Amino acid sequence: MGRKVYVIGVGMTKFEKPGKKKWDYPQMGKEAGDKALLDAGIDYKEVQQAVIGYVYGDSTSGQRALYEIGITGIPVVNVNNNCSTGSTALYSAKQLIEGGIADCVLALGFEKMEAGSLGIKFQDRSNPLELHMKTMNEARGFDKAPFAPQMFGNAGKEHMEKYGTTQEQFAKIAYKNHKHSVNNPYSQFRDEYSLETILKSPPVFGPLTKLQCCPTSDGAAAAVVASEDFVIRHNLQGKAVEIVAMAMATDLPSSFAEKSCIKMVGFDMSKKAADEVYKKSGFSPKDVQVIELHDCFSCNELITYEALGLCPVGDGGKLIDKGEVTYGGKWVVNPSGGLISKGHPLGATGLAQCAELYWQLRGMAGNRQVKNCNLALQHNIGLGGAAIVAIYKLGWPEFAKPFVGDYNPAIHPEDPRKASSSSESAPKPAAPSQKAEIKFPANLKSSAIFEQLSKRIASEPALLKVGGVFQFNIKDSTGSIHKIVVDLKNGNGAVKLGEEKADCTITLTDDDFVKVFTGGVNPQTAFVKGLLKIQGNMSYATKLSQLIVKPKL
Repeated sequence: MGRKVYVIGVGMTKFEKPGKKKWDYPQMGKEAGDKALLDAGIDYKEVQQAVIGYVYGDSTSGQRALYEIGITGIPVVNVNNNCSTGSTALYSAKQLIEGGIADCVLALGFEKMEAGSLGIKFQDRSNPLELHMKTMNEARGFDKAPFAPQMFGNAGKEHMEKYGTTQEQFAKIAYKNHKHSVNNPYSQFRDEYSLETILKSPPVFGPLTKLQCCPTSDGAAAAVVASEDFVIRHNLQGKAVEIVAMAMATDLPSSFAEKSCIKMVGFDMSKKAADEVYKKSGFSPKDVQVIELHDCFSCNELITYEALGLCPVGDGGKLIDKGEVTYGGKWVVNPSGGLISKGHPLGATGLAQCAELYWQLRGMAGNRQVKNCNLALQHNIGLGGAAIVAIYKLGWPEFAKPFVGDYNPAIHPEDPRKASSSSESAPKPAAPSQKAEIKFPANLKSSAIFEQLSKRIASEPALLKVGGVFQFNIKDSTGSIHKIVVDLKNGNGAVKLGEEKADCTITLTDDDFVKVFTGGVNPQTAFVKGLLKIQGNMSYATKLSQLIVKPKL
């Protein structure tokens, strides 16, 4: 039996439609991580290790995001378990504490996604879902619909055929979750729909309509976990939530051998993880009040009722008909709005579930608060596959007090004390437009490029999609430094003389600037060769090629 593990702080961004907001994963990760540390009331220097989850991104993206919070040389592990990536990060962080390897660990998950249905990124190698797709094809054939709703939609069709479940029962789940999301300011969508509207929304596959499917999303979430000694040493008992038990399971032979789409999408591994958690904790479903589970599609929520033991196999439809999974029923399932309405940035979802349950147990959830909430259950699943189930409770109920304070993170996505790090911070005043009379240094060859760039900004609004404020420090032939700002973030954009707080600072000689920004040298090549130095957000630096002009020098 390992050491006890506690969540002592959580944080997350509002989940957004991909492309709606001008931000990148480092900013998402910083916001979520900063909020979690603020909630815990500790300094980043107290964190001994970090586990970071994301699905779509290059290697070591976790470090890139973490370095926005601080650079302290701690071990960083990046994890990817498809849609269960966030809870995999939390699971791994818990093991570090439980095994005595660390006393304080940050679990962070983020995702910057593309709009539309999930696709296959790599066409030149085996798909990790090959066995799942083969199983579905052998059981029900393959349709032209996107693969994810097709897989879960086929599981729904199988449930209808075996147990008499109706399309309306699936739609009632979406109705419930959209209704819950109205009270969650972090939710990507906060609209309530009638059951008729949900059923009549555009069909996707099988019983699934558009409003029964989770959207792709941008966002991040984080949790700080700690040992019992750390909690007591820092007097954090009043906010500590214990992870009583947590289990991960992967696919079993039955996932493929039985040619069942219900088993193929993870029923048995969810059941295995849940059974292990109940055995470890000594609790059962009847002891739980609130549940956050993986409702990527309405079909999967219903199937998961049965996998978690909320009802016998085949009775999931009855559970939703009786109103047992919402306020006034036996459990409140997905008070956050679930994936269907809150959104599903893959790497963040599991940690966002943790955040919601942490807030519920501490009585902080405002209008979505579940009454008499003492025990919480989490379920997160990823095809490929991995299912994670956890049970939470207050670590020291005798220390817990009603939340008091002007800033309640459960209902206020923006922290007024740290507005600069919040994704919802007020926009900066529009930068003044640049007039033709601006006089760039006459002794700089690069002045002609800045003049043309200023004209491009005025005539090409699409250039503002680059985003960011760039500070250029140009060294002339005498060794003097000239400071010029290119603002593609505020107002209508501008090129200005002087120095400002920038997202990215670039230092290089006048001659090298001309080579880079007339296309003579690729910006990345110039960086590797040491022709230019970059400070700040490297993701903006990768967009420098979009600023190349062809001036007459």
